[in-house]
Amino acid sequence: MTEQSGPRELVGYAVSAERAGFDFEVSSDHFSPWLTSQGHAPYAWTVLGAVAQATERVELATYVTCPTQRYHPAVVAQKASTLQVLSGGRFILGLGSGENLNEHVTGEGWPPIAQRQDMLVEATMIIKKLISGELITWEGTTSGSTRPGSGMPPRTASRSASPSPENRRCSSSPHWLIT
Repeated sequence: MTEQSGPRELVGYAVSAERAGFDFEVSSDHFSPWLTSQGHAPYAWTVLGAVAQATERVELATYVTCPTQRYHPAVVAQKASTLQVLSGGRFILGLGSGENLNEHVTGEGWPPIAQRQDMLVEATMIIKKLISGELITWEGTTSGSTRPGSGMPPRTASRSASPSPENRRCSSSPHWLIT
């Protein structure tokens, strides 16, 4: 859990894990730690950028990023494309519908699961179009004109707490992170 250590320590752990033979490293994208005694939750994207520069072969992933409340899908596409370039193609974008603990900070309230899953499906479609390099104008729950990504798209994965019918609606992702 990335909430139990500071950013410098996390980069050091990632380097040590690669040296020990690990081939996959993930970072939670939490705004808040699970417990107040854990201190703070370092910003996952900055830590992953530092890890990308400090390691050479391990795959890196967000576990997971919610692209619907704290972050706009276009911003997630930009971050994922940038990290994919910095990591030399080793990044996997893990997406999920979020948790109130982390997403409430925007003050927008906490939508019911069906609405969050619909928002995730839409956000995933926007992100996939953008990271492929496509210029899009999107009208839906999330609207706006956005620019394409780096042309070096990361693989995407969606997280689901269970394989329930509500969660299966996010099956637009080729990979699943089930917790």
